[in-house]
Parts: sequence; C-alpha cells; structure tokens
Amino acid sequence: MTMAADFWFDPSCPYTWLTSRWLREVREVRPVEVRWHVMSLSVLNEGRDDDPEGDPEGYLWVPVRVCAAAEHHHGQQALERLYTAMWTAGGSGDWIADLHAALSAAGLPAELAEAGTSTDYDDLVRASHAEGIGLIGDHVGTPIISAGGAVFFGPVISQVPQGEDAGRLWDGTLLVAGTPGFHELKGKPHEERLH
Repeated sequence: MTMAADFWFDPSCPYTWLTSRWLREVREVRPVEVRWHVMSLSVLNEGRDDDPEGDPEGYLWVPVRVCAAAEHHHGQQALERLYTAMWTAGGSGDWIADLHAALSAAGLPAELAEAGTSTDYDDLVRASHAEGIGLIGDHVGTPIISAGGAVFFGPVISQVPQGEDAGRLWDGTLLVAGTPGFHELKGKPHEERLH
C-alpha cells in the first residue's frame, strides 16, 4: 500500500534541497508518494529581531512565490519539476537557477517568473506554510514531512543516501518520529554539503 508523504519546503534552502533528493530516492525503494507543498523562511522569521537567513531585501520571497504560482496554476507535479529545475537548470547544482531557465526546463510558462516580485500569491504561500507549521509548531524550519502518522522536521543531511540506504533512513526516521513522546534527535554538526 502506498504511503503519502507531505513535504513542505522553502525552495531556497540548500539542506532542504538535499532532503528532497533523498525523498526522490525513497520513493524508488519504498511505496511512497511525495506530495509537494511550499513553506517560507521569510514567513517563519517575520517579526524576529534578528535575520537568521541574512535576507533584509526579501529575496527569499521570489522563489517561493514562483513555486506557489506554479502549483496553483499547474499542479503538484509542475511544482516538483520547477523545484528540481531551480537547482539544476543552471548546471551548477547550487543555489537557485535563473527563474526563466528553470521555468523553461520545467515546461512552464516564462510569465510565472513575474509572480516572484508580486504579492498576488502571498496568501497561498502563507496558507501552505501555516498548514505545515500547524502540524509541528514554529520551533522548526524547513523541511517538514508528514507521513504515516509521524510529523518531523528534516532530516537535515549533507549527503543524499542512495537506494536501500535511503530506504533505511526513511524507515528509521518514521520509527523515531512516530514514537509517542518523541520530540527531538540531533546528529553531528553539519558537514560540507555534497551534491
């Protein structure tokens, strides 16, 4: 029986990108259907005295607005394609590619890039963000995953497990996060990210 895994992500976060690639591996070795949802570090950090993302100009709103517009007009599969293209269309595998190149690579209309500097999709971003945060609380960041009755932040990884290694991490994460009374588990400090 296929398990639904709801995945809330801010498209600008490099560790979330690695987690998303892990989920793509997981669905190759486990009966998991990933459902993609946006969340926003900009929304999460509103009203804070500090700026943990170092984004005083609000640039992080641009990719999440474009993602929300893509999902709204073209559905979840389009959102997944766009998210992948944002990180791969420029060929560097790092940060977010030119939005027009990403939209083209995802088979989406170029005019969706205009959503990035518009507030037209902010309510959709906020609603999707609130849905994810509502499951776990605002003490976490991106990503949030809900699957099989478990809800968790992360996992934050610096390498993407492949094949059965990805499946074992999935199984273990669900086991730990689904245990009544479980709240937090941390590993070693972050390693340099590997693509």
